[in-house]
Amino acid sequence: MPVLLASTLIIGTMIILLCFIGLADLSSRILGPVWARLNAAVMMMSITVEGREHIAPDTSYVLTANHLSLVDIYVLYGYIGLNFKWVMKQELRKVPVLGLACDLMGHIYVDRSNPDAARLSIERARARINQGMCIIFFPEGTRSRTQQLRPFKSGAFRMAQDLNIAVVPISIHGTNKILPSDTLDWRPGKVKLIFHPPQAVNQQTEASELARLTREIIQQSLTKELGLVEEHTV
Repeated sequence: MPVLLASTLIIGTMIILLCFIGLADLSSRILGPVWARLNAAVMMMSITVEGREHIAPDTSYVLTANHLSLVDIYVLYGYIGLNFKWVMKQELRKVPVLGLACDLMGHIYVDRSNPDAARLSIERARARINQGMCIIFFPEGTRSRTQQLRPFKSGAFRMAQDLNIAVVPISIHGTNKILPSDTLDWRPGKVKLIFHPPQAVNQQTEASELARLTREIIQQSLTKELGLVEEHTV
């Protein structure tokens, strides 16, 4: 916690200052990952990334990941290696320094209690997704308190359909063991981030069907990984 607070204050302040002089994208690409990797290292997280060969350079994607723990943020921001914007819940805007820094870097806040405001935020985000810029969603909407995937909301998939860009499923493994939801019961451990092949989109693609396919890919990955762990344990 001391490192998290100190790093957020120091790096967040640097980001704010750089954003005010027009270097928002630079801050997002460099200082954001530095903050994430520092905190991941302090938490003694060993992170491996697989499937990066599925990602074409300078290509925009809608990235969709499962959400097991608060430390998923460190894994994605620090190790995803892409230029992207987050879709974040409105409540995070109120966090001192962090909320303002994310706002100035161009990340997108969504008020989930106000569907009209949420749709307007997503509409504004569409204009930023081009020339290799990606956008990342947690389509479950909130953290899963178990290994089970929650139902996927359709916003990410409607955006992919409207922009005609592929959806990349991302599965995150093991972060719930590093820091379980709703606790401070931290422990060191291994985490895996897997990029799965992009799912092509066209105007005939139904958002609900795309959500179903994406969820199925992530669920299969989680089930396979869990099965391997259980087999090894036995």
